[in-house]
Amino acid sequence: MVKHVILWKLKSEYNTDAIKTDMKQSLEALVGVVPGLLSLHVQITALSTSANADVMLDSTFESPEALAGYAKHPAHVLAADTKVRPFTESRACLDFIVE
Repeated sequence: MVKHVILWKLKSEYNTDAIKTDMKQSLEALVGVVPGLLSLHVQITALSTSANADVMLDSTFESPEALAGYAKHPAHVLAADTKVRPFTESRACLDFIVE
C-alpha cells in the first residue's frame, strides 16, 4: 500500500470554514470513483497553537501505480483545479510505502 499525505496552507483571503468544507467534500467524494484509492480523509481543523498548515489530506492507495492514476484521473483533476489549487498558497506532500 501507498500513503499519500498533503498539507496545504490556504491563501489568507480564502482561509474560511466554507472553503475548507468544500475542499473536504470534493476530495473525500473521490473514494469509490478513482480506481485503487482505498481511503481518503481531509482534516480541516487544527490546533491554532501549533499548526502551520490549514488542511491535511491523508489517503491510501493499493499501489504506486494507483497513486499515479489518481494524479491524472479526471475526477481528481477537476476537484484539484476547482476546489483546491485556486485557494492554496503552498503544498507539501509525502508519499511512502506501507508494509
